[in-house]
Amino acid sequence: MGKRREGREAAIQFLFQLDLHSGNDEKPLLTDFWQLRTATKKIQEFSTELINGILTHQTAIDARIIQYVANYDLKRIAAVDRNVLRVAIYEMLFCKDVPPIVSINEAIEIAKRFGTEDSGRFVNGVLDRLRHDLPRPARTAE
Repeated sequence: MGKRREGREAAIQFLFQLDLHSGNDEKPLLTDFWQLRTATKKIQEFSTELINGILTHQTAIDARIIQYVANYDLKRIAAVDRNVLRVAIYEMLFCKDVPPIVSINEAIEIAKRFGTEDSGRFVNGVLDRLRHDLPRPARTAE
């Protein structure tokens, strides 16, 4: 598995944990997460950058998810799928060095690994709709 894939998976795992604790006063800490999950310094840095970016832009990211899953409440989306989408959408909107198609393919593979039987198709459908609305090429970085 590539280092970036591992970093994306770690970000999704932390965001999933954060989702499960929503509404609680005691939020999981990233430092505690890294004590439980082994990863190289590079992977931790990449993953932490993703997590911080997603948390900073979560309102905009979640708005995009809601836009593309019309008539579906955000909280009704499986937590794994929701966080896979958050990572991919963050990359597609804010990481100009990652071609959107790479973000989509990574998200599909991670959704298949951690989600349900239908997660890959669901994630692909949402992200493909977003890709058509992006003002940049799908296959190249900027």
